[in-house]
Amino acid sequence: MTRPRGEGPVRIANCSGFFGDRLSAAREMLEDGPIDYLTGDYLAELTMLILWKARAKDPSLGYAATFLRQMEDVLGLAVERGVRIVVNAGGLNPAGLAERLRALAEKIGVKANVAHVEGDDVLPKLGALQAQGVPLAHLETGRDLASAGVKPVTANAYLGAWGIVAALESGADVVVCPRVTDASLVVGPAAFHFGWRRADWDRLAGAVVAGHVIECGPQATGGNYSFFREIPALEHPGFPIAEVAADGSAVITKHPGTGGAVTVGTVTAQLLYEIDGPRYANPDVVARFDSVRLEQEAPDRVRISGVRGEPAPRDAKVCINYLGGFRNGMTFVLTGLDVEEKAALVRRSLFATLGGEERFASVDVRLVRTDKADAPSNEEATALLRIIVKDQDPQKVGRAFTNAAVEMALGNYPGFFATTPPTPESPYGVYWPALVPRGCIDEVTVAHDGRRISIAPPPGAGSETDVVVAAPVLPAAPQGATERRPLGTLFGARSGDKGGNANVGVWARTPEAYAWLREHLDVARFRVLVPDAARLEVRRYELPNVLALNFVVVGLLGDGVAASTRADPQAKGLGEYLRSRLVDLPVVLLAR
Repeated sequence: MTRPRGEGPVRIANCSGFFGDRLSAAREMLEDGPIDYLTGDYLAELTMLILWKARAKDPSLGYAATFLRQMEDVLGLAVERGVRIVVNAGGLNPAGLAERLRALAEKIGVKANVAHVEGDDVLPKLGALQAQGVPLAHLETGRDLASAGVKPVTANAYLGAWGIVAALESGADVVVCPRVTDASLVVGPAAFHFGWRRADWDRLAGAVVAGHVIECGPQATGGNYSFFREIPALEHPGFPIAEVAADGSAVITKHPGTGGAVTVGTVTAQLLYEIDGPRYANPDVVARFDSVRLEQEAPDRVRISGVRGEPAPRDAKVCINYLGGFRNGMTFVLTGLDVEEKAALVRRSLFATLGGEERFASVDVRLVRTDKADAPSNEEATALLRIIVKDQDPQKVGRAFTNAAVEMALGNYPGFFATTPPTPESPYGVYWPALVPRGCIDEVTVAHDGRRISIAPPPGAGSETDVVVAAPVLPAAPQGATERRPLGTLFGARSGDKGGNANVGVWARTPEAYAWLREHLDVARFRVLVPDAARLEVRRYELPNVLALNFVVVGLLGDGVAASTRADPQAKGLGEYLRSRLVDLPVVLLAR
């Protein structure tokens, strides 16, 4: 049963980390143990473009349809147990999803109050904002949107927690949100439960950290974890729960008997996921990630404490997407000898037929040397040649491109075959992050009875308050004999995308190991270990309280995941690649 408001800690569970996550997770979280709130994150920058395509085909869509399937299964159980549900599955159409939920509740005979939040969609306002002098400058390049000469298809401001608070205060059993930040799904219920004020910066910041840890579901319980061999029953890990206290501290846990584990390591890994510097800006507060302290309180219970917060940002971040053009690609398999010469022949032949590489807006050719000399199997003797083309003209990159590739099959390199069939062109989107004044966002909570409640920006937003965070005392970096071993022998890593940038968080498991990491893994060394970053801006941040470094590789993913031509467009494997690189590790650390 749900605890009375004000009593704590309040148990806030996650059942979704992305659009497409485990459908059964909602029922598992409701059946496997007590919780007070069930949250789910369904949105990412790429998801907004996917939902736009769905809405373009059917204006009644634009939300995460899988959430409806989950609610058909568990809505009655949640209401029966007094568990309130808060999700951002509304996407581009929160009102439409709320209406579908009401119809679903009536169909299955469940009395549930459904509210929704709206106001994140600033697409209709972009022209007026530019006329008023708001440049909508790209946060990395500084280029203003008007000079790009593009037509955005989505523009959604990241909303915060107070619309959720208003919905819960209005008596909602289910709160459907649009593009609120992932962490706000936890901050809202916690702020409502304890009656926090809008300037309770430290409490809000603590809830932001807890929300960030559980937002990606089982990544907090051992999923995608560097030391995965230490995690039990990882075949079906449990989803995480944040037990948030009145002071904003929290314990991350999971239901007893479920797979996976909650350790300082698994929480640290998720803490480092898709972040930038130590100041983690949320619409309601700036959380200082360099103040976070983690402690293994008991098995599967990690306490988060000491989090400091600074006033909310003055401006709101906006996720703008526009159609960048069309793309297509082919992957050729090159076997055995003369791999580089075969790849060169493919490239010359294909583009000679197509009229030259200069005909296309973009050509990306990558030879992936997966082949081995004197390989013990046919497959291990193969390399992959990936050719991707982009252009504003769909005809150039459509079947004309793939047909030309297929027509080479009997008259080109020996052993010719491809892994991809001839396909038509596909549109791709470009992500454009920008800032807008908070005052231009008309955030509204629509209660279950139709009342419209306006949500004001946090007081003091943009105030200059610089929290001083004391750094821990670290031991000296170990010296002496070394062995050449993979970096991952001692250190974990977690990587991901931040728009067109990639982040790689690297953490140590002891203060001595962190002291060595901090001294040895500087930007220059990082560029050596990750050659793809050699000519790019790399930012390095220290988080000594959690024994971690965070690297941000600016521009590695180009114009974002939807436009990236990398084989790993979200940089999911970049951290594990870094761990595989050989370095000279101190023998004294290896012995421990």
